Amino acid sequence: MKKKLGISFTKTNFQNYWNWFNDEDLGEDLELVLLSFENPDPDLMKSCAGYVLTGGIDIDPIFYQGDLVYPNQPDLYQPERDRFESAIYRWGKESKKPILAICRGMQLVHVEEGGKLIQDLGDQNRRHKKDTEEDKQHGVIVQEGSRLFKWTGLIHGSVNSAHHQALDPDSVADQWQISAVDETGIIEAIEWKNRQDHPFLIAVQWHPERMINRGENPLSQYIKEHFLQSIRQVS
Repeated sequence: MKKKLGISFTKTNFQNYWNWFNDEDLGEDLELVLLSFENPDPDLMKSCAGYVLTGGIDIDPIFYQGDLVYPNQPDLYQPERDRFESAIYRWGKESKKPILAICRGMQLVHVEEGGKLIQDLGDQNRRHKKDTEEDKQHGVIVQEGSRLFKWTGLIHGSVNSAHHQALDPDSVADQWQISAVDETGIIEAIEWKNRQDHPFLIAVQWHPERMINRGENPLSQYIKEHFLQSIRQVS
């Protein structure tokens, strides 16, 4: 029986996440399954051996006691999605299954651990917020000693960017290690400190699934490779 890799549904650019995992990646032992807040299936969710929490619209600020009015907020939130993906995270963490959280997903797992968000980056939006068809591009600094550094061998790297919110650095839970920041200090990646407590719990603010050069960029390709390796090791 194939192991299931669950990808949470987003109404924006979902196919990019699905297409990131090609036939060669999946081989004969893995298959993709859709986990959608529009038709939640707890049994399917619990049957997965790993999870991708995808990007999308802002998390409803009621989930982290944020300001209800702020610049660049969406017209509508998706609280049902927030609740469903929070359940995915809690189950995946409790059962020690690999979790890769991307962009909004990174903000969600941070909020689930009691964190707050910078609700709009203001002037920094010129650097991070997507305002055309193309993602922004900027550099990141990878922290030595992190798993991200071990996998990629990079101290300095380049990533794409399409966000206007970020993690509040003063509210990052002790269990998280900040593993990458941009040149101005914006948090770009976090990972679970206790590697025995959880084998793969990584979150990135960029979009590895849609980088232009994702097959050659270690901050996309090596993350994917180690994620899939970790899923294959789940008993």
